[in-house]
Amino acid sequence: MAPGVRPQTATGLLALFRNELTLTFRRTRTIALLGLLAALPVLIGVVVKIETGDMRGGGAGPAFIAQVTQNGLFLVFTALAVALPVFLPMTVGVVAGDSIAGEAATGTLRYLLVAPAGRTRLLAAKFTAAITFCLASTLAVALSALATGAALFPVGDMTLLSGDSIGLGQALLRALLIAAVVALSLAGLAAIGLFVSTLTSSGIAAMATTVGLVILVQILDSFPQLHAIQPWLFTHQWLTFGDLLRAPMYWDGVLNNLGLQALYVAVFGSAAWARFTSRDITA
Repeated sequence: MAPGVRPQTATGLLALFRNELTLTFRRTRTIALLGLLAALPVLIGVVVKIETGDMRGGGAGPAFIAQVTQNGLFLVFTALAVALPVFLPMTVGVVAGDSIAGEAATGTLRYLLVAPAGRTRLLAAKFTAAITFCLASTLAVALSALATGAALFPVGDMTLLSGDSIGLGQALLRALLIAAVVALSLAGLAAIGLFVSTLTSSGIAAMATTVGLVILVQILDSFPQLHAIQPWLFTHQWLTFGDLLRAPMYWDGVLNNLGLQALYVAVFGSAAWARFTSRDITA
């Protein structure tokens, strides 16, 4: 092996990814964020249970919110619809924004690069940890909602938004599919947070900037005058997962959303790589 060339073994790469996952999920902050997300469906379920009379009349919000009292499984979709615009992106913004900047702020980034890891592989490991957190946070909401819904409301065959009925097993598979779609919907934000994290050595500044971008984009998405650019905003099609609660399932909006997330990952992942591999690391 030529001098200076770092060993690139599959075992080494897996160890790097495993270390990043362990570091992310052992942090007290990460555990607290997951606990907060798990508490959200409990609060929603209790409120719906208390206010059952008002919820039966429908009203604002996704169409399946009014279905919660008839079938506790709908609490999974309601909780995801409530968490996705605000709570989930804020927690993902904290984890992704702190991924590189947090290491720089604590002075550990330089030591990580001294080890035979390499900047590209370290960046890939950080992104993998962020995506894993997207999945974990979504499952925290979904599993808590499933348990709460089963405890507070009847659970059984589910009537879809299209009026068709499916069995409990198929309904659980749809809940799992929707949770996966919601987790992947956060991939673009994870890439944005990673890029922001390479721009500063302050973890707090990176987290605040990433969360602030989420809020700004949500505001831009609410102005009808900006309809020309709204389809390109990474939050615009997040709630299209509701189309999977029909028979047959409508995939157009979901696939457009996932395609847009892939585009954001490509653009901001490349920008993060270009910045991180050319950055002068002093801390």
